[in-house]
Amino acid sequence: MNKKLFGDPKSITQSLVPPYIRELKVYQAGKPIDELAREKGLTRISKLASNENPLGPSPYAIREMTNALWDIHRYPDMHAYALKTALSELYDLKRENITLGNGSEGIMGYIARAFLSPGAEVLTSENTFIGFYILARSVGAHLNCVPLTKDYRYDVEAMANSIHENTKIIYIANPNNPTGTYINRQEFDQLMEHVPDHVLVILDEAYFEYANEYDDYPDSMDYRYDNVITLRTFSKAYGLSGIRVGYGFAHEDLISNLNKVKLPFEPNLIAQKGAVGALNDRPHLERTLKTNSKLLKECVTFLKEKDFDPISSITNFVTIKTGTPQASDDLFNMLLDKGVIIRPLKANEMPEFIRISIGTEEEMAHFYQAMEEILPKYNDLHGRA
Repeated sequence: MNKKLFGDPKSITQSLVPPYIRELKVYQAGKPIDELAREKGLTRISKLASNENPLGPSPYAIREMTNALWDIHRYPDMHAYALKTALSELYDLKRENITLGNGSEGIMGYIARAFLSPGAEVLTSENTFIGFYILARSVGAHLNCVPLTKDYRYDVEAMANSIHENTKIIYIANPNNPTGTYINRQEFDQLMEHVPDHVLVILDEAYFEYANEYDDYPDSMDYRYDNVITLRTFSKAYGLSGIRVGYGFAHEDLISNLNKVKLPFEPNLIAQKGAVGALNDRPHLERTLKTNSKLLKECVTFLKEKDFDPISSITNFVTIKTGTPQASDDLFNMLLDKGVIIRPLKANEMPEFIRISIGTEEEMAHFYQAMEEILPKYNDLHGRA
């Protein structure tokens, strides 16, 4: 008996899939280490592409996750009591003000499901986190993207002037990914003066821990507007990218409505336990921030010495302009051949830029060595002195 084959995929797509889904582009993650090892046969690989914590997770988090393995036949606590309690104590909130998700992107997805509909307008910036673009478009929302300023920062004045009666959500990544720049307190205050009550402001603070040492950084927990939801994550400074756990803070009415569309039992058992362990290891977080600060400065100095002009960043990555899309592709591929993975920014509509995550001292030394080896050829190809 012959198995029936699937029919013409185009016909089923046309009849079942909405046009705003058909037009979406799939999110592209940084190149995995194993994939590069298979392709190139390399044994020394440094991944500087996904803004991960190169020091890894806290030993406390590992202990909690390991102990939890004996209970994975049980469903996790649907209300995540222990994790919400730890967060409420750290940030002086009620548990009712907290929501959790499969990374902060998971919570963004629930926000899109709960508060957006086809034709609704989202106001944001060009050259910001593309994951949110995808989520907003996936529900048929219209994106109104304001260009960045000449120094690659959010244009707050232009955003304020772009708010109108159809604006439903304003999305701000602060600090911004992939530029590493940020909106300061004065700018945030200026923007919020123009935001009406019917507009929800999403503050994506995935890199909050790195930015919080700057006096003029507007920690949203110092404001607590009723129409603002703050998103943070354990994927960056806490070193838990692999278990996908994010959290959000907002007015309890917003949170209760988000929870209506949220999947039950999320985050999973291991993620909840690991996040609590990470919060209990303040010294690991402090080592992370201290190491990153030192190595970020060294990386910026190196890049400037090589006649690149890094965008000023307060995160755990730095972005440089290569000048052309071809120059970006060449730099990316030449470094791949040396076992160094960086991030081209074509998907962010910045094809003439590349982004470099800050790794360990050994990984950064690998990057510097690889750059020294490839730059003579790269400079000749692209007319650099």
